[in-house]
Amino acid sequence: MLNKYARAFFTKLFTPIARLLNALGISADVVTMIGTLGVCIGALGFYPRGEFLIGTLVITAFVFFDTIDGIMARMNNRSTRWGAFLDSTLDRIADASIFGGLVLWYAGGGANSVMAGLALACLILGMVVSYARARAEGLGMTANVGIAERAERLVLVLVATGFVGLGVPQLLLKVVLIVLAAASLLTVVQRVLEVRRQALAERG
Repeated sequence: MLNKYARAFFTKLFTPIARLLNALGISADVVTMIGTLGVCIGALGFYPRGEFLIGTLVITAFVFFDTIDGIMARMNNRSTRWGAFLDSTLDRIADASIFGGLVLWYAGGGANSVMAGLALACLILGMVVSYARARAEGLGMTANVGIAERAERLVLVLVATGFVGLGVPQLLLKVVLIVLAAASLLTVVQRVLEVRRQALAERG
């Protein structure tokens, strides 16, 4: 849902930047890699030290590179399977770094095993959500159902973490992590059932 309503706005907003980068001869793949590196630096460089606000600001700035690279590829008519593969693979790394940074903080200086466990659950289940869809498509089926899409997960965790960095009680982030873990688990179940439905239909 968030993708549906936000894509047009951000495409319009970042089109001039994408056009400039294309004019400078910078490839969409390079933008993809820089964006992922920036997210990893923000998440793993600041979250494990409890610096949630600055970490979130850095991550948010580089997350938008994921939109810019897509605009650049479409402008050049170079939306290739390689580009899609690279983008999807690096997205997984970026997502893991965000939740991994939270795990490191709460398992270390943050000293909160419950929060560490919730962040770890979100990391693992988020990977399984993506894997289930990719594996289904590799078998010639689809599994694009579910309520925990990547954009929604990122927005929720970044907003909550940023507010905690501003001094809002940690309960906000705890509730968000619980919701994300539950939604991701439900999405995994939905995708498994969807693939099973298609597999049974193939048997006739």
